[in-house]
Amino acid sequence: MRNWLLVWVVLANAGFALMYLVGSPPRFFEIMIFGAVGLVVRKRSYIVQLAAFLALMAFSLLSFIAGLFNLGMASLTHSIMFFAELDVSQSYEYVAGSIFIGGLIVIAMLALRRPTSFEDQRMTLLAAGATLSLALVDLYMGYGMRGHYNRVAAAGAPFESAIENSKIVPASGAIERNLLVIMVESMGVPVGNEEMDTLLFRQFANPNVQSRFEVSKGTTTYYSSTTSGEIRELCGRWGEYHDLRETTDSGCLPARLAAQGVQTTAYHSFDGKFFDRNLWYPNIGFEDAHFRESLAEGGAERCGGVFPGVCDRDVPAQIAARLKETAEPQFVYWLSVNSHLPVPLESNLDVENCERISPQLARDYPMICRQFAIWDAMDEALVKEILASDFPPTDILIVGDHMPPYFDRHNRQQFAPDRVPWLMLKWRG
Repeated sequence: MRNWLLVWVVLANAGFALMYLVGSPPRFFEIMIFGAVGLVVRKRSYIVQLAAFLALMAFSLLSFIAGLFNLGMASLTHSIMFFAELDVSQSYEYVAGSIFIGGLIVIAMLALRRPTSFEDQRMTLLAAGATLSLALVDLYMGYGMRGHYNRVAAAGAPFESAIENSKIVPASGAIERNLLVIMVESMGVPVGNEEMDTLLFRQFANPNVQSRFEVSKGTTTYYSSTTSGEIRELCGRWGEYHDLRETTDSGCLPARLAAQGVQTTAYHSFDGKFFDRNLWYPNIGFEDAHFRESLAEGGAERCGGVFPGVCDRDVPAQIAARLKETAEPQFVYWLSVNSHLPVPLESNLDVENCERISPQLARDYPMICRQFAIWDAMDEALVKEILASDFPPTDILIVGDHMPPYFDRHNRQQFAPDRVPWLMLKWRG
């Protein structure tokens, strides 16, 4: 009985339970499944028990990642093939977690060589009670974070988007000047922190910006991950990209504009093969797309991180050059990448001296401060371009894809669990 508890309750959940100290997605279902399967296979061979343990551990890890990053399991399954693109060595959290989980699995492999079976019905009830007790503890520990995880749109969920709320696209559907939409990785709505509120779009408080553009701000609902945010803004619905790899959607904004003769271009600071953007961007109406390699060839520096791409701060110059190529209205879309969590030090991200952004954030929320440093550098580069005398008439919308999915409760609670911010720069001319 003791060995059964060690394997199917303690080792199966210890790695995740340690996250209670900082906050983690709820795991009631996973804990109960571990216990139930452990009871079913307790009399089986070593190979059967080990296979069951490894399968459930893999499921638990995927479920944990899905909850943390607000992914549905279907979306996460599609994402597995892209894990090789990640540079996990840039994250101490990922490395430490992988080593710890690997250690637990090794211990479980050894423990399963000792007997885990028992016949006494009272022991069965005790095992079930221990499993249920841990699951209830999990519910209690995550009670205050309800709504912060597993944000997947339910059928019939009311729709809204920044493009819809801002009314940046005329009701006629035809644009009279350039339209630039920028989706910022992991940019959420600060909650109850005046310093973050002030810093979020501070570069656009510039009087010169406000003399050229009418500036307005707001928030909108988000669900799931970055690709869902893209579908939200570009296609005006809740959904994912999976079907768009092989089918077109003429209702998406770039497709509608392209049908009117508007030139449509997409930029992304990371690899175009990641989440198959090189396949589905054309299917929603983008006639041209520039990804990491193309942007690097255009002069953008390389920036590291878990998702190593080009430096977001170097992309506005290339977008501005594109907008200046023709007097006819264009639609340009850009998805950033550098602020994807976790944000490491160094890696050419220029986040080491975060005190220059905010001594308060550098002291109390160092990784949030690093995100703000990246956003601030992006905004500064964009402001430089849009204030140039030859910058063409352009309406600009900046919007977050989803809240920053921090591991820990301390950082995660600084942002609204269900909203992302947007800022619109409406050309005054």
